[in-house]
Amino acid sequence: MIRGINKQTIFEDEEDKRKFIKTLAKYKEISGFEVYGYCLMDNHVHLLLEEIKESIPTALKRISSSYVYGYNKKYERIGHLFQDRYKSENVEDDTYFLTVLRYIHQNPLKAGIGKSVWDSRWTSIHEYVHKVEFVNIDKGFQLFSTNKKTALVQFIVYMQEVNDDRCLDFEDRVNLSDDQVREYLHDLGVTNNSMLQQMNRRNRNVVLAHLKNLEGVSIRQISRVTGISKSVIARIK
Repeated sequence: MIRGINKQTIFEDEEDKRKFIKTLAKYKEISGFEVYGYCLMDNHVHLLLEEIKESIPTALKRISSSYVYGYNKKYERIGHLFQDRYKSENVEDDTYFLTVLRYIHQNPLKAGIGKSVWDSRWTSIHEYVHKVEFVNIDKGFQLFSTNKKTALVQFIVYMQEVNDDRCLDFEDRVNLSDDQVREYLHDLGVTNNSMLQQMNRRNRNVVLAHLKNLEGVSIRQISRVTGISKSVIARIK
C-alpha cells in the first residue's frame, strides 16, 4: 500500500486516477512485474504485485516518481506527495492471495463508498469480470476452477461475501466520503488543494470552518482531504 504523505489526498479528480492507472500499466512493462489487483482510494493505493524482473521497491519508486512529476506540474506544487515508505506484506499461499484480492476489491465498500463491491470504478474487479487491460486475472481464476466460466461465477460470489478480512491493518471509514467532502469544497469555490493552501489565512479558515460544521466529517478527514494540518484545523471555530 502506498499513501499520501500525512495521509493527504493524492487524487484530486478522475483524471488523476486515470493517469495513475496508465503509469502503473506503463511500468508493468518496463519493470517487469505482474499486477493481480489494485484499488485507488482518494489518499492511498492498494496493489497486489508479483516481482519478476526489478524489485518491487524499485518499481514503486519509478511509478511514484512519474506520477508525482505530473501531479506537481498540474497543480503547480513542489515537494513530496507519497510517504517515503510503503506498507507491504508477503502473500505466502493461495488462500491468502484470494483474501488479499478480495480485501483490495472491497476496500471502497468497507470505507463507505458505494453500496456494493461493483460501485467503485477504480478497482481491478472490473478487469476480472468485464475487460482485461493489464491485470493478470488467470492466477486468481485458476484458484477457483480450471473452467473459466465456473471460475468466473465462483469469483463473483467470493468477492461479494461479507467478511472480516484485514490486511495491513489499515482502514479508512468515515460517515461522509472524501469525494463528498471534495464536492462540498467545490461548491465553496475551492477546486483543488493548491487553491485552498494559497488563500490568505482568514479566507482559508472560513472554508475550513464550513467543513468542520458538516455532520459526519472529522478533523482527521478534513486534514487528509485538504492537506492542512490537524492542529491548524482544530484551532478553527
